[in-house]
Amino acid sequence: MPDIIISNEGPVRKVRINRPDKKNALTLAMYETLAAAIEDAGREANVRCLLIAGAPEIFCAGNDLNDFLDMARSGGLGAPIVRFLHTLARCEKPMVAAVSGAAVGIGTTMLLHCDQVVAADNAALMTPFASLGLLPEAGSSLIAPRLMGHARAFSMLVMGKSLTAQEARTAGIVTSVVPAAELDAQSFAVAREIAALPPESVAAARRLMRGSVEEIVARIDEEVDMFKTRLASPEAKAALAAFLNRKR
Repeated sequence: MPDIIISNEGPVRKVRINRPDKKNALTLAMYETLAAAIEDAGREANVRCLLIAGAPEIFCAGNDLNDFLDMARSGGLGAPIVRFLHTLARCEKPMVAAVSGAAVGIGTTMLLHCDQVVAADNAALMTPFASLGLLPEAGSSLIAPRLMGHARAFSMLVMGKSLTAQEARTAGIVTSVVPAAELDAQSFAVAREIAALPPESVAAARRLMRGSVEEIVARIDEEVDMFKTRLASPEAKAALAAFLNRKR
């Protein structure tokens, strides 16, 4: 089975992260596939809504560790990652996320670009950036404080405090919390509901509500530049080494 499963079900494009043996950690190739699926949906008039999902036990564990270590050694950030982040920000089709289990790092920050987030009652959002000597990405340093307020955003993005599904709903990240067994059906129902609306009206309203795309892209680029610097820092290298020792 491919690591990313893409299918169109009527006007809804389903994009499922499918690497459960590695906790749905994203490789550079997976970032490329995700970006291409979203970009292609933007060109398809018949696609009116995107639904991003994971595995029953985990949504996404963040970056693949091997790719991450390679980037840490080189002090760079893979072009496929930047492409994906830009694609999220520039996507003009409404996006729904179906979140079950852990959503770590990019698994959480990508949700900030979605218009509706349906979470299973076993979902948990985690952003351990600072504990690894790093910093938030995907424009989250701009979007999260606007959505949650500075204090709650700081608690999540800097202090690394995890959020349960209900806490994420209170914070405004998650739209609804459902039993895990009902996640696929209910998230698809939400996507179908959005897809049934007049698409030009939806696009115009969404554009106004999201504000300046270029401001978000500029913040993503600023985060990327700082992320590269942090990856090469002694602080991050020490934190990553300590993390690897714990993994062993």
